[in-house]
Amino acid sequence: VTIIDKLDSQLPLSATFRDDHGNPVTLRDVLPKDRPAILQIGYMKCPMLCSLVMNALVRGIQDMDWTVGQQYDIIALSVNPKEGPDLAEGKKAGYVAEYGRPQSAAGWHFLTGEESSIRSVTDAVGFEYRMQENGEYSHAAGIFILTPDGRLSRVLYGVKYDSANVRMALLEASQGKVGTTLDRIILWCHIYDAQAGGYVVMAMRVMQLGGVLTLLVLGGGLGWFWWREAQARRLAPPAAGHAGGTAH
Repeated sequence: VTIIDKLDSQLPLSATFRDDHGNPVTLRDVLPKDRPAILQIGYMKCPMLCSLVMNALVRGIQDMDWTVGQQYDIIALSVNPKEGPDLAEGKKAGYVAEYGRPQSAAGWHFLTGEESSIRSVTDAVGFEYRMQENGEYSHAAGIFILTPDGRLSRVLYGVKYDSANVRMALLEASQGKVGTTLDRIILWCHIYDAQAGGYVVMAMRVMQLGGVLTLLVLGGGLGWFWWREAQARRLAPPAAGHAGGTAH
């Protein structure tokens, strides 16, 4: 089982699930309309890998000054149709507590549902999984970054999520609508490298940015120099006139 590259695919927004309170919701209902989201797929009774993925994600986002529910949301989807809202409620409470920001609870969505709805989402993002003979599921490790309109923007693989990579992936998914101007400049100077498993510096763009900054500094220095020269000429006393008349 693996994760198939399906970047820019549209998720099925009408797929129906139940939230951690047991309320019926669609994927459209839980996707924030004004910010990106992180989708984590696994199952709640997973003995190892799913917990490693979510724990690594929580560690990564704890170092960010962005907060779940403000700049982005987190959606955790169970692939096991036998799991229900009771498990989802407990998992959500545990991870919100571990995250350490109680005000973020509204931005965490733990979903359970029927096999058909689950498959529609996993197929859309390329997440493969398979039940084994012992009843556990085999699956790959990774998190999916979603745009506000429910498209797959980026996949971060493995069980370690550097906060800088998560931040830039979310900024990229939001098309610069979250974060500061400096964040957007930093993202512009980087490109995602799948082999490196994160964002790497683009030397050409750094050189371009350096050239622009150099021109700005030189232009500012020359402008200041010319302004000082103009001020000095304006404030200089007028030259003394020649004495007139003739001697007798």
